Amino acid sequence: MSELPSITANYAPQSVDVPWPTEEWPRGTIERQHELERVVDEAFSDDELAVTNAVVVIQGGRVLVERYGGVQEFFDRPAEPITNESQLLSWSMAKSMLHMVIGTLVDEGRLTPEQMAPVAEWSDPDDPRHAIRICDLLAMRDGLDFVEAYVIGERSHVIEMLFGEGKEDVAAYCAIRGLAHEPGTFFNYSSGTSNVLSRIVADEVGRGDSYAAFLQQRLFAPLGMHSAVPSFDPTGVWIASSYLHATALDFAKFGLLYLRGGEWDGRQLVARGWTDTAQRALSLDQESGDFYSWQWWVTGDQYGTYWASGYEGQMISVVPSLDALVLRFGHTPEDHYPVLDRWRSRVLSVLAENS
Repeated sequence: MSELPSITANYAPQSVDVPWPTEEWPRGTIERQHELERVVDEAFSDDELAVTNAVVVIQGGRVLVERYGGVQEFFDRPAEPITNESQLLSWSMAKSMLHMVIGTLVDEGRLTPEQMAPVAEWSDPDDPRHAIRICDLLAMRDGLDFVEAYVIGERSHVIEMLFGEGKEDVAAYCAIRGLAHEPGTFFNYSSGTSNVLSRIVADEVGRGDSYAAFLQQRLFAPLGMHSAVPSFDPTGVWIASSYLHATALDFAKFGLLYLRGGEWDGRQLVARGWTDTAQRALSLDQESGDFYSWQWWVTGDQYGTYWASGYEGQMISVVPSLDALVLRFGHTPEDHYPVLDRWRSRVLSVLAENS
């Protein structure tokens, strides 16, 4: 634990002269606008990043740069150019949205982080998995034997869960896994864990249409995320590990909610103490060198940057010290993620000169 940075949660208040973007984002420029746009251009031209489909940079609550490129592929119709109306796929950025909706249930006293996870498969007190707490699931320290690998042909529980034998009941596919480690002792990033959490939410609010209505009421409608569409498995559980579609600017609204400490246009949608937990580094991912909190990643940089991260380099980066958001959507191989991190750092360097 000595390797973990000590981070004080930080937020940036909405300026009184900047309207909330519930219906429309305000726009602006900075003194180094041309330099910022040149760095954004790199995201679309750098071969090491492969394909970038969208970039949005926001500071002070105003959109500074919004750019799109490439095409969106579909199974049932021809590909279409990506625009500001394209509903882009979150992949694992949905996990961070799950963090928010769980927080609303904690605010109401319907769930508590320290309680034993109410999972039917672990209900026997003699089952060692009975000791798994909700906070263990949030931190990916549940101890379950789940392999998060994205290479076809390798042992991969996440691929089987999303596309194979587990797709009919994604939470059950993970919940039946045995323990590889004692609960609370070992970090193992697991999309299955997020789907177990999502089923816990579903058991509180109802499944299928009831769950969709809950997401609409608590998150999408207050922020004006009119394009947001979550996907559910046949049991009516939101596949919160991976599946939410929305426009880039609607994803940015979610980032702004956390940048503002859970506040939106005079309403506290989730307690500030809960959004604190997104910034608190609890584990070090040995492979990437990044830190993990509760369903969010943490950089430990000088700006307090933390981010919702998705497969192939989707990101909603929240940067409290710079009052900024950096979003990027595209298709970057995992071994080139360091290149993506360096690109984001260049964006932040330009924004830092403006702060």
